[in-house]
Amino acid sequence: MRIAFYAPLKSPNHPVPSGDRLMARLLIRALQMGGHTVEIASEFRSFASTPEAAVGLEGEMACELQRLRAKWSSAGKADLWFCYHPYYKSVDPFGPALSAEFGFPLVTAEASYSPKRDQTDWAPHQARIGAMVRDAAINIAFTRRDRLGLEQAIPEARIAALAPFIDTTAFEELQPVPEPTRLITVAMMRAGDKMQSYTMLAEALAAIRHKQWTLAVVGDGPMRGEVERLFSAFEPGRIDWLGERGADGIAQELGKAGVYVWPGCGEAYGLAYLEAQAAGLPVVAQNTAGVPEVVQAGLTGLLTAEGDVAAYASAIDALLDDPSRRTAMARAARRFVLSERSLDIAAKVLDDILCRYTGKQR
Repeated sequence: MRIAFYAPLKSPNHPVPSGDRLMARLLIRALQMGGHTVEIASEFRSFASTPEAAVGLEGEMACELQRLRAKWSSAGKADLWFCYHPYYKSVDPFGPALSAEFGFPLVTAEASYSPKRDQTDWAPHQARIGAMVRDAAINIAFTRRDRLGLEQAIPEARIAALAPFIDTTAFEELQPVPEPTRLITVAMMRAGDKMQSYTMLAEALAAIRHKQWTLAVVGDGPMRGEVERLFSAFEPGRIDWLGERGADGIAQELGKAGVYVWPGCGEAYGLAYLEAQAAGLPVVAQNTAGVPEVVQAGLTGLLTAEGDVAAYASAIDALLDDPSRRTAMARAARRFVLSERSLDIAAKVLDDILCRYTGKQR
């Protein structure tokens, strides 16, 4: 099929790296591996931080919709519209209208619905998400939480599951040489959930500062200064600031460490957890949001109660003190991702979903 791909929150071509951008790119590659031609339908970013800002985008949305309509009227339409991660702050202003006008199926991936927004000024935008999910040929959910949310809010929605996945190529030939006491985290440095996780990590490590550990930090961002200040009380040599790294560089750094530590406040699921496990690292995270979708509690990592800094510190301490358990978890983690969460596997599942729900013929 000729697939029009649209990511309203962040285009796959956006210059700033993030989990959203990575997953958009992975989905495109998975679709291409299924034999489809994929084109990014629009670079328009519909994200709005407030309902007022969303209203202010309506004029630009109308212009872009007209551009797409004119383009497809002259050059031929797509066979399918694939929208990644629509939600109330980033609606899809194009797919539903074009699908109705040109008569092709609509597919969503990682759509989410937040009932508590129904009683706020976001209600009209939430209604657009509800209508899109209701009319979609299929809605692909990456986590149980998202699936349940859609089922409860829109019972008539058609939903299929696709587990979060990564491209494991860089990890398949990696020969990890772990330093057991070297902790590592990979995360952007920005306000909100990321900053909350960095704060919790600093507090937890302060509670076990008497233990022999170092922390490698891969990442950068607008709040780097604030993040560095969080860890400024630790003695020199404890924290290794590695900055932003490319995919191969991240894989190499992960292969040198012993435990992956990231609390995961508000994580949708966290592709970095899959990357860490693919490199042979057990994970210490919180049992929150979508994290249990990518970390097998007690087998590939330890998940602690949300917001419990003491429990989080204790979990890191436990793995530092138990090399045999750490090694067993490391092996299980690597096996889990390489055998169950690869791009190859996801491409087959995704193509099966499209065949089943959109009428595509192999």
